[in-house]
Amino acid sequence: MKVGILTSGGDTPGMNTVIRAILIHGKLLGYEFFGFKGGWKGLMDGETLSLPDDPDDLLNLGGTILKSGRVNPYKDPEGINKIKSTIQNFELDSIIAIGGEDTLGVANKLTQEGIRIVGIPKTIDNDLDETDYTFGFNTAVTIATDALDKVKTTAKSHDRVIVVELMGRHAGWLTLYSGIAGGAHVILIPEYPLPFNTVVELIKKRYESGKEWGIIAVSEGYGFTEEHEEHFIKDEFGHIRMEKINIGQKIADELKNELNVPTRAITLGHIQRGGPPSAYDRVLCTRLGLAAINLLKDGEFGKMPALKGTKIIPVDLADAVANLKTVDEEHWNTALQIMGIK
Repeated sequence: MKVGILTSGGDTPGMNTVIRAILIHGKLLGYEFFGFKGGWKGLMDGETLSLPDDPDDLLNLGGTILKSGRVNPYKDPEGINKIKSTIQNFELDSIIAIGGEDTLGVANKLTQEGIRIVGIPKTIDNDLDETDYTFGFNTAVTIATDALDKVKTTAKSHDRVIVVELMGRHAGWLTLYSGIAGGAHVILIPEYPLPFNTVVELIKKRYESGKEWGIIAVSEGYGFTEEHEEHFIKDEFGHIRMEKINIGQKIADELKNELNVPTRAITLGHIQRGGPPSAYDRVLCTRLGLAAINLLKDGEFGKMPALKGTKIIPVDLADAVANLKTVDEEHWNTALQIMGIK
């Protein structure tokens, strides 16, 4: 079997770990692999990058050796024909697409075009449905929690309120988990946007009790409205660059004006998805990579391996991308209680 591999969307810790598992298991079965550069664009253009004969060094290597991109082949009138041509030219039997909602959405459509694809779910946002966790999420939560731990000391030292802006366009999983783990006093996510006057009251109570400092964790998509979309250029999947909204700085400025307290804003940005994957993600990535090869071997195309409880099971790509997995009420109640609201 000849198999094409691509990584698409935002780079995520663990992509290389998945590739390692694919290569180890696949080569034992006699499969031949081709790595396509920069996601779907590489598959459209037939541009490849060499894959290592010895993949051991990929286990803890961050980023992706295959590069990544946000090209949507359905935005190119000849995109699908180009992909089919590449598949024919390389005599590929199947494709493994490693990516998040947008990547696997394309993979699902290509499956309906008759292309044999297996997906692997990745995103630090943890917003893909039909899987308990996506790889990269645990690493990003660990990084963000470490950042919150560190800004606490400077907030205490200078009697400041520090607002930490985290990734999360429509889903607040990363902010919720790291906010709870990092002891944030206010947690702001897109799904359950606390009104600003509640934020003011929470910080005001801290100051009145003699605790003249605070930490606020906010998702970049908190307070996002349709009017924002009108003022920014979108990528090929219809997404704007959320950092342009600068919600963390806006909250810090408004809080300073409202309470006359010193504030600072920090945007973690790409730090959240950089560096080596956590131990948890290394194990998860390994299991997903091995499971993807098993799906190919069994001819189960149009599917992805998913984590359900402690088991890795196959699920349909169509189900995985049908709905965005957002923070549920039970998780949000945990945040409300820890903030002292409920």
